[in-house]
Amino acid sequence: MLTFRFQPLARGFGAATCALAAWVAFSAATLCASEVASAATPPVVATAATAATASAQTVTDLAGRTVRIPADPHRILLGESRLLMAVALLEGKQPLARIVGWQGDLPAMDPQTFDAYAEKFPGIKQIPLIGKATEDSISDEKALSLKPDLAIFSLAGHGPSRHSALVKQLEATGTTVVFVDFRLHPMQNTLPSIELLGKVMHREQEANAYVQFYQQHLARVQAVVNQIPEQQRPKVFIDLLAGVWDAGCCHTAGNGNFGEFIQAAGGRNIAAGLVPGVLGDISMEQIIAAQPDVYIATGSRTKPGLASLRVGALTSEQDAQASLAALVSRPGFDTIKAIHDGRVHGISHNYYDSPYNIVAIEAFAKWFYPPQFKDLNVNATQDELYRRFLAVPPDGAYWVDGVGRTAPLASH
Repeated sequence: MLTFRFQPLARGFGAATCALAAWVAFSAATLCASEVASAATPPVVATAATAATASAQTVTDLAGRTVRIPADPHRILLGESRLLMAVALLEGKQPLARIVGWQGDLPAMDPQTFDAYAEKFPGIKQIPLIGKATEDSISDEKALSLKPDLAIFSLAGHGPSRHSALVKQLEATGTTVVFVDFRLHPMQNTLPSIELLGKVMHREQEANAYVQFYQQHLARVQAVVNQIPEQQRPKVFIDLLAGVWDAGCCHTAGNGNFGEFIQAAGGRNIAAGLVPGVLGDISMEQIIAAQPDVYIATGSRTKPGLASLRVGALTSEQDAQASLAALVSRPGFDTIKAIHDGRVHGISHNYYDSPYNIVAIEAFAKWFYPPQFKDLNVNATQDELYRRFLAVPPDGAYWVDGVGRTAPLASH
């Protein structure tokens, strides 16, 4: 008996709380018989039963495309290798077992996490690369040669886009291609993306468990911040990849990405009215004029000779503290209200494109409202996430609570 599970994909965050729809079952013999009959007889008008059968085998991805659910995917191709963060949530103790290829953005842009995985899973270094860290570096021929039965791409970022020729070529070979989104509008799309992956990877139980974990932690934050009037909420500036941009100050999130985490945690993003899109640049003069109450730097990759935030896997508390202090000591930055007042924090940039973003939201809430969230333990949330869902535990300082103070990681 072949069994398929059907649930219409939630298109917004609230819909992620919907219960799973009923199981739809049918026999392989019936399928074969229907195929033979359809070849011998003219088409008939679809009934409710045939429509249900068809929908049970398909799902709508985050690009709005109706795609076939693969029967038993064993060969998974990732666009950006940082999508490992999502796949690992659902694969438990063997996060790499089904991955047959990906791009090289993870070792290039987050080498600490790559090295942390390599310590436990040395085979990660042998996963074939289909490109570097840009879409134009991708080799379609290499991707096709890996013969994936499932390909997972992002709506935006450094990997294959929705209209990439590779998408059509893969689908022509029978590969199911799905698009997810943890980067553009994470508050709307994180949970639908996880639910989608649960279906196409046949990991629905694991996906549902993570959805419940995420919702429980988010509800705890929002129960507090929803009671705070808009004008009493702190104004926040987030400095993305602080210090590494050649154009100088400052790259930030506007209407999406980290900007949504600020809003979810009860802050007012000063760039929301200055940056028309999801990401963009604003000047030091604009930051000073906005008078933010809280300054947050993000960090990932570094550049020689430039001050930058060093946080994340395999990073010491001392390095995190020293790097944040160097950032806020740059000429002119003490004229920013938040820095002058000492409300300065840093966090791993890699939450910007990760389903683990609930950790960033909790950290923000604790920074914005210390008294209200004095009992919120972000380390415990991070530990629970890794203990329940992941094979590689955290080992390093992922956020800095303020100049000279780093949140201690719980022991593992």
